[in-house]
Amino acid sequence: MPPLEIPGLALLPERPAGARGRILDTATALFYTVGIRSVGIDRIIAEAGVAKATFYHHFPTKDALVCAYLSDLHDLQAAALASVSADAEPIDLVLRIFDAIGEFACGPGFRGCAFVNAAVEYPDPTSPVRAVVANHRRWYAAAMRDQLAAAGHESPELTARMLVTLRDGIVVGAQLDDPAEVRATLRAAVVALIGRG
Repeated sequence: MPPLEIPGLALLPERPAGARGRILDTATALFYTVGIRSVGIDRIIAEAGVAKATFYHHFPTKDALVCAYLSDLHDLQAAALASVSADAEPIDLVLRIFDAIGEFACGPGFRGCAFVNAAVEYPDPTSPVRAVVANHRRWYAAAMRDQLAAAGHESPELTARMLVTLRDGIVVGAQLDDPAEVRATLRAAVVALIGRG
């Protein structure tokens, strides 16, 4: 299977042609576009072209597959951030990240944040899926805090939490309101929070 493009995300990395990669690629496409709970294991097995025993060899439970799906997306975002961090001033990087979020969230095929969607579908805060979501959110908040601290922002911890809350709101509101207005509002909100125009 060729690399899969999820709207607004870079191409997922080329995986080895093995069964595990095909399962993950198939699950990624289906979970994001259809929803995690809406997609059964049998459909993933059929579309990935693997035997049931092969599926369970790699992923003993559906939750294990969901965790792998989210972990892959986290790794993709962490790699993207690392690739641009070296060549940007910290505050400019925060602005670029939120400009990209605005473009992604207002783009075609956007179906929300995969992590927020997963949290909605897994309401039990003790589930392994919610643990992956919580780890991603902590990483994101820490990444924002670190950029703000590097820029000498007076309250990096609080402002980072505000930026996470803003991001959560935009991934919902972008689907409901005029895209140009959403992008402009997002930019104004980030500038107001970080104190940079």
